[in-house]
Order: sequence, then C-alpha cells, then structure tokens
Amino acid sequence: MTTTFRIAAVAFFTILSSFAAFGQSPPPATSAQGFHSQVRLLSGGKQGGQWLAGIEITLDPGFKTYWRNPGESGLPPSFDWSASENVAGVEVRWPAPKRHEDAAGIAYVYSHRVILPVLVEPKAADKPVKLALTVDYGVCKDICIPAHADLLLSLTDSGPDRPEIEKAMAKVPRKQALGAQGGLAVVSVEPKAGEPSALSVSVRAPAGTKPVLFAEVPENWYVSTSPAEEDDRFTVTVEEKPKDATGPVPLTLTLVAGDEAVETQVSLDGGEQPR
Repeated sequence: MTTTFRIAAVAFFTILSSFAAFGQSPPPATSAQGFHSQVRLLSGGKQGGQWLAGIEITLDPGFKTYWRNPGESGLPPSFDWSASENVAGVEVRWPAPKRHEDAAGIAYVYSHRVILPVLVEPKAADKPVKLALTVDYGVCKDICIPAHADLLLSLTDSGPDRPEIEKAMAKVPRKQALGAQGGLAVVSVEPKAGEPSALSVSVRAPAGTKPVLFAEVPENWYVSTSPAEEDDRFTVTVEEKPKDATGPVPLTLTLVAGDEAVETQVSLDGGEQPR
C-alpha cells in the first residue's frame, strides 16, 4: 500500500464522518440500501453453543467492495456490534476474494454478491440474541464511495438463511500448515536470492488451475505480491516496515486455485526473513 493511498484512506473516513454529521441515520432494519449496493443480516440458527449469522452485501453490475485486506487500493469493511444484546463475541469469516488490477493498483475484492459468515457467542445460552450492526464499507467502480448501514436482527432457532451461510462458509479458506500434503498448499517460504526484502513462496495447485496468492502482515507493515511464475512460485516483497521492527511478525498467506482456498501462517523476523 503506497503512502499516497494511505492518505486517500484517511480522506475516505473524513468524508464518511462528514456524511454522518448531516441529519440522523434511518432506524435500524434487517437490510439497508446503499450506494449501488444492499447490505443485509442473515440468520442461520444455532450451531452447537453458538449462533450462525451472516452479512450479505449485494452490488450492482460493475461495482465492487473489499476483502479484510483491500490490497493497494480500497478499504475493508468495518463492523461495530457493540449495541447487540446477549452477545459475548462475534467472529466474521471471510470467503476468498478476487485479485483486481486497474489504474489505482491491485485490490482484493468481491463483486456481485458476497456473504460473510458470522459466528456469534451468546453471553447466556438460554436467552434471546439480538444483533445490532453498524457497518461501513466502500463501494467502488471508477472511484470509491463510502456506504453505511445500521442493521438489527433477532436470531431464531429456525435460521431461514442457513443454507446460504453454509455455502459461503465452504468458500472460507481452511487453515493449513506450511508444507502440508494435498492438492493445494503453500509448500515453502524462503529468502529470494539477490533481493534482501523479498521472499520466494513455492505453492502446489491442482493441474489446470491458476493459483493466486494474497499476503497479509500487521499494521504498519506493507507487502506486495507478484503473479505466479511458471513453476508456481510467487514473490512477496516487503515494501515498508516500522523502523524499530524486531519480530516475530505474522505473515498470513491465502492461496486460492479454482474453488479451493487455504490459509497458511508463517513468521518473519525483524530482518524480514522467515522463521
């Protein structure tokens, strides 16, 4: 992510705050219409000691929104559940995104329709759960416009949206160790010869698929990922890092090929080398 884009990101939220200053927001509902988009809370019933829910974002043709890591351009959705009732914790799961490249840079996006599965931990298992969500997200075509919604949903045992949420859950990358067996895997992460700030990431993917790799690091670290080379190797380059970085620093690698996706975590030391 470039310095110019980070300045643009700050401007984005400044605009969003300005919008909130004019008038009151509409009362919360299960769904809300936004800029070329609609966002809706889904109910999936109980799953063991938890509740299953979902956040559905539907976009007009040609528009996109962003993954938890937006890439070089764009902003991730943000969620505030603090007004919910009988909720001890909320975990949002993220289906694998698509890689999109345009004049603004490389972004990790969703288009058309995405459902983010949500696991809800109740404070008291024998009491009703009411979700209250404030969501801010970007909707982009040629430029990015902020969208905002306040949503409310009482979870019920019937869980009418469970099939759709379970389909989305199947698209969430499964966690997998480095060097795992199987048709799709991150095989190794090594320093790249002659490039002190670069890593060579070797992957395995099913025949006939074109793997895509997404790399994530903590705040104030910035990395870029090259497209795959012929031998299924990617280059992940550390573009910026804190001056006082010492490590270990988690590097999360999400590998996608066809309808499959895995997530592998390794650690970097302060010298940007895998541990």
